[in-house]
Amino acid sequence: MKSLDLKLSSKSSDYQILIGKNLLADKSHLTSVIQGNQVFIVSNDTVAPLYLASLKSGLESFECHVFLLNDGEQHKSFENYHKILNAMLEAGLRRNATLIALGGGVVGDMAGFAAATYQRGIPFIQIPTTLLSQVDSSVGGKTAVNHPLGKNMIGAFHQPCRVITDIDTLETLPDREFKAGLAEIIKAALLYDANFFEWLEACASEILSHEENALITMIERSCAIKAEIVGLDEKEQGVRAWLNLGHTFGHAIERCLGYGELLHGEAVAIGMVMAAEYAEASGLLCQGDVTRIQSLIARLGLPSTLAGYEKRLTHNDLVSAMMLDKKNVDADLTLILPKSIGEVTIKHSVKSQDVEQYLKRNLESLVA
Repeated sequence: MKSLDLKLSSKSSDYQILIGKNLLADKSHLTSVIQGNQVFIVSNDTVAPLYLASLKSGLESFECHVFLLNDGEQHKSFENYHKILNAMLEAGLRRNATLIALGGGVVGDMAGFAAATYQRGIPFIQIPTTLLSQVDSSVGGKTAVNHPLGKNMIGAFHQPCRVITDIDTLETLPDREFKAGLAEIIKAALLYDANFFEWLEACASEILSHEENALITMIERSCAIKAEIVGLDEKEQGVRAWLNLGHTFGHAIERCLGYGELLHGEAVAIGMVMAAEYAEASGLLCQGDVTRIQSLIARLGLPSTLAGYEKRLTHNDLVSAMMLDKKNVDADLTLILPKSIGEVTIKHSVKSQDVEQYLKRNLESLVA
């Protein structure tokens, strides 16, 4: 088992990220951080049949309640958040109750936001069961729900008291979702660690074959990168914005196509290529690095263009969606752009007209 300590400026919020096999079988990883005698588990109708019974079997000494969401990004809504709160109130949860998120990113975000806001905040534990949630959304304390006008527009920072990442859960993960999670791993390497990017290039076949050592290595390194950045900037006032590489374009694509059409990681993969192409056009990134980024994304089975969706999207709609991004200042865009493999910059005051022209050329090239 690997253990990472995420250390924050507010020392009371420090916590462990446990990574390994058979972690769910050892209930002490869970029970040692449960506060009080009440537990409220949030999961979904895909994950619950696989892991809920096993999880509950180690919680007989606790008053245990369960709430199940429907699976999918389209269910990450204020309406479902409200239903979780209603269930928590009806269960009579006290302030020292512990909420457990058992599932992927949607479950973790929804459960975390409920924990952040119920009685001004209760403890919660993340048990991520998708690759994307294991390397990204379960680490760092961001919680949120979507709004029809934008992704993750309503939320809070609320750190878990532990993250338990059991790689055995990846064996029940559909291949498409596994590959979607790889996008966030590529992102971590691209923005922070050129050597890790080279390792991903060299070990692509081992990763796609789910070789144990490769899985643990890439999950541990991705979490370590995110933990280091979050430790420097918990509330995203500066360098934590680096972690949004590919997300300004990606979130706009998700919103314009409708949440759930593309998996989040797929949209981020396309968004990273767009950010790289825009950086190259702006003189920030060399063409050789753009090619390496496109190649690694394709080798790991992810989309790198909007091919197949070009007739459903317009450059105007995409820019309008990008203008809702939380990083923006005043009437201009803020983009996270790669300068080289392993280094990014925060580009403020990007004119929407410039991005619109890039997107227009991008979509037209797919139709031609």
